[in-house]
Amino acid sequence: MRILLAEDDASLGDTIQSWLRLDGHAVDWVRRGDAARSALATHHYDCVLLDRGLPGLSGDALLAGLRAGGSRVPVLMITAFNALADRVEGLDLGADDYLVKPFELEEMSARIRAAVRRGASQASNRLAHGGIALDLETRQASLDGQPVALTAREYHVLLALLQRRRSIVTRAQIEESLYGWGEEVESNAIEVYIHNLRKKFGSDSIVTVRGLGYRLKPDA
Repeated sequence: MRILLAEDDASLGDTIQSWLRLDGHAVDWVRRGDAARSALATHHYDCVLLDRGLPGLSGDALLAGLRAGGSRVPVLMITAFNALADRVEGLDLGADDYLVKPFELEEMSARIRAAVRRGASQASNRLAHGGIALDLETRQASLDGQPVALTAREYHVLLALLQRRRSIVTRAQIEESLYGWGEEVESNAIEVYIHNLRKKFGSDSIVTVRGLGYRLKPDA
């Protein structure tokens, strides 16, 4: 997943970014609300972690603008404000969830998964297509019930394909889910990941749609 982190606290921001990158996510970190607004206007994100007290443009104003513009990107507000009225206000503005500082990183990861799942109208942490399945909580892939070991990059490529399993997934969409700002994209990296997934799930498991991208083999 590609996540936008909008947090002006340097220590907390660095900790969250490092944690999420270790978990295999692409993370873009900004420290101002106006920078977050620009990032959201130019990139696709699967989730936003949004501090309420940002300089330049408050998290509240940014979220209100997103929802007024019709954006349904999952947003988790992170804030030091712990009063019930503050939590209610944040949720009423359109936040999908609310994390009060300090919080446990494991809980944050679980709340991100839950918010993304709700945004995609998924009933569980499991995605499946044909004999291929992916457990989003344990990050375990399987083929016909048998575990399949994946690297972090392979996991996220497969996740992108399963999330759009009835559609063609473009190279650009895969790259957006894998790489954050400043990360170098090797010219043939996507082809290598697709090749590795085909070796593990079957040569015909992923179909190349020439000039457009990739898709999972249609169900029989």
